[in-house]
Amino acid sequence: MARITDQYRIIEAGAGWIDRTTRGRLRVEGRDARAFLQALVTNDVSTPGAGSGVDAAYLTPQGRMIAMLRLLCRGDDWLIEVAPGQAASLATRLDQLVFSEDVRVSDVSDATAELSVIGGSAAPALARALDVESSRLTTLGILSHATVGDVLVVRTDDSPIPGFDLFVPRDAREALVARLAGVGTVGIDAELAEALRIAAGRPAFGIDMTEETIPLEAGLLERAISTTKGCYVGQEVIVRVLHRGAGRVAKRLVRLRFDAPAGSAVPPGTVLTADDHETGRVTSSAVSPGDGRLIALGYVRRDAAIVGARVRARTSAGDQSAEITGFAG
Repeated sequence: MARITDQYRIIEAGAGWIDRTTRGRLRVEGRDARAFLQALVTNDVSTPGAGSGVDAAYLTPQGRMIAMLRLLCRGDDWLIEVAPGQAASLATRLDQLVFSEDVRVSDVSDATAELSVIGGSAAPALARALDVESSRLTTLGILSHATVGDVLVVRTDDSPIPGFDLFVPRDAREALVARLAGVGTVGIDAELAEALRIAAGRPAFGIDMTEETIPLEAGLLERAISTTKGCYVGQEVIVRVLHRGAGRVAKRLVRLRFDAPAGSAVPPGTVLTADDHETGRVTSSAVSPGDGRLIALGYVRRDAAIVGARVRARTSAGDQSAEITGFAG
């Protein structure tokens, strides 16, 4: 705990980096790549131009999650980030959907590396490391990106403090790490990165979302689902919930803040109760490096999913009280 608290204090004003290379990366290219993706994913990819990106989900016909995707349009192709361990199977699955279209899908995870730079001074630190004007990075919108030499720099909002994701050829990783270290950017632990993700309310596929999740349950409507685009796989289920069900789902992924300073753990699967009745379960938790309190994401039934409402977590050391501080998404 002391280690990530110290790291957090450094990056609040400065910047830190973490290796994200375990994430998967796909390349989709060809004359029909945009139309191919548009017919598959939940968000609208018909308009993003080179240098922009969107988040989206890829669903089963029953509206359940197959994958969470970050699609970056580079002009002639798309770089798609997916959860760790998913790239190879997704590349095969997508390739099998190509018939007469001019589309090529490849898993480029082994050929590329990915880092994140996070911190109050992430933009100026990164600008010094890449030898560019800071304004070139600070003017990027969320998921907008720019290529600097062999580095693709993407502006992100996956943390409460500013961040950028960096994609480079695998053999350029060490040189990039050295450049970041040379401008005072510190390496940060995975525990801190996870705490920042949870604090930002960003669900992770394989942790807070599974193949049983409907994306509306995870709060992905505003971030990853278009309500105006044409058909995509699973759209019928999403439209039915939004229009016939007034957007109501059986459960919602919420952000939790516990009352007492972090003591006993509240691991994934911990039961949540409201009015002495089971109402949901925790999916991920961490100690907030800012104040030492436990924070978490968890699903609760829709009748209990109210900002400001109270729930209790049943832990091995007794019940822990928490407030619902917001929704994930």
